[in-house]
Amino acid sequence: MSLYSTNGDNQVVIGNLPATQLAKNYGTPLQVYDVDSIRQQIRAFKNEFTKKNISGTVSYASKALSIKAIYQIIEEENAHADVVSGGELATAIAAGFPAHNLSFHGNNKSRFELDYAIKNGIGMVIVDNFHELDLLDQVLKVNNAHVNILIRVTPGISAHTHEYIQTGQADSKFGFDIHSGQADHALQIALANKRINVLGIHAHIGSQIFDTQGFELESQKLIHLLSNWEEKYDFTAQILNIGGGFGIKYTNGDDPLKPEAILGDVLDHIQHEYDLLQKSVPSIWIEPGRAIVGPAGYSLYTIGSRKDVPGLQPYLTVDGGMGDNLRPALYQAEYAAVLAENPNASNYETVHLAGKYCESGDILIDHLKLPQTKPGDTIVILATGAYGYSMASNYNRNPRPAVVFVENGEAKMVVKRETFADLIQNDLDY
Repeated sequence: MSLYSTNGDNQVVIGNLPATQLAKNYGTPLQVYDVDSIRQQIRAFKNEFTKKNISGTVSYASKALSIKAIYQIIEEENAHADVVSGGELATAIAAGFPAHNLSFHGNNKSRFELDYAIKNGIGMVIVDNFHELDLLDQVLKVNNAHVNILIRVTPGISAHTHEYIQTGQADSKFGFDIHSGQADHALQIALANKRINVLGIHAHIGSQIFDTQGFELESQKLIHLLSNWEEKYDFTAQILNIGGGFGIKYTNGDDPLKPEAILGDVLDHIQHEYDLLQKSVPSIWIEPGRAIVGPAGYSLYTIGSRKDVPGLQPYLTVDGGMGDNLRPALYQAEYAAVLAENPNASNYETVHLAGKYCESGDILIDHLKLPQTKPGDTIVILATGAYGYSMASNYNRNPRPAVVFVENGEAKMVVKRETFADLIQNDLDY
């Protein structure tokens, strides 16, 4: 499966619009999304639940991309969303997204954030630790409110992925540990609180997972835990949330199963486990973020300077870098890239594709094979829709890029490019 499409003029197209035209119209660096790709992936996940005749919810993981426009697309597709901060929650609310279809994640939610969530009618809080249970109790009393929760647990499963994005193992900052009895104790505290309605449990084992094994082991542990809770505490879960982490294809070296295929196999496994127990399957929730927006996003840059040293690989520099895509510097994430015009031309050289930031580690792609290039050419980095803009910064006082959504052959700017005035608007004179 190709990571990009071309038109009859052999130009890279995004949502049927040439990347070169998008770069000309909106400038670079530029983040562009194919909205149809986003919609199709949400529908593919939903279709798996329908095919398996299992009640399920697709909850978009906002941390992959949190801007007003994405929440509006998610709402149009009748999906749920989760947020991990007061800022993401505020963005969703500003977008008109219904708060009752939001769940609130995070391992250190502040009292202010919890209060803000409760006052805005949050649909669910996914509780991560004992401190949060105490804070939530205080906030609910002050607001004379009630709330639905899931209890986040760490099932002791380590996904086969980068250590920085493994979150399900016992030695993790997230969730209540199952083996030590923390999860049981958390459930008892929550069940004793009349202002809290426990709907079920949640776990997340990592990101960029290519097969079903980790999810199946996770599901098995969670189902066993829920079975024990039913016997010991007379608690029957309405929701079993297995998290996200569905991997995507970043380079030709990646060979993941389709995210919906992974989900289908895991749903079969869950159904089998509940059949053995002779119990009904609760509602199964998933939290894809990268799988929904990752393949739909493209980063457009303009090639500028280059450095040639005899005997060494050249450095080819673009007008963006780690300020708009930190992932390569943060945990050695790999991407593919092509020229916007004639992307299938024969390769001429291998380069370090470098950014403009004052860090030696600002290399977007190492050892990138490219045709001959010149300053002013547009280059497209593929599958950058997840975590690029979310992690974007103003390092070196560079403005963050604009974001454009393309659908039905039409482009619309959904985030304006920052200006120098934006950069200094909060600075105060000494």
